[in-house]
Amino acid sequence: RENNSYTINTQEYGNLDYFPKANNLLIRKDNQWVKPGLDWVIENLLKNALDAIYGKGNITVTINDTGKQVTIDVSDTGKGIARQNITNVFKPGFTTKKRGWGLGLSLSKRIIDQYHKGQLFVKQSELGKGTIFRIVLHK
Repeated sequence: RENNSYTINTQEYGNLDYFPKANNLLIRKDNQWVKPGLDWVIENLLKNALDAIYGKGNITVTINDTGKQVTIDVSDTGKGIARQNITNVFKPGFTTKKRGWGLGLSLSKRIIDQYHKGQLFVKQSELGKGTIFRIVLHK
């Protein structure tokens, strides 16, 4: 962590430098500025779902194309999110994990909002039953 930046390691993109204090979301890979992708967001949601189910349970991705928009739901049968934490999950630095920086969901939301002009939100969550994150992309 230097100059208010974070390095995020991803399987597909390698190390990405994230600058959350900048006016716009800036991500640099190998000293080249890149536009972050939807695939990274989905990868992050899937990793979070995998953590939530502790290796036991189900993860489902549902894609629905209505003609005007595409919705992508990532649902799990994991531990769920406490009601008081739902408004905090997208805030930089917020985490309930023992290990982690609390940047994945914050970065994911900014990617969807700023670069794809869509929305990312918690559609539903219940403690002990699981969570559904929804991505809405307008055509």
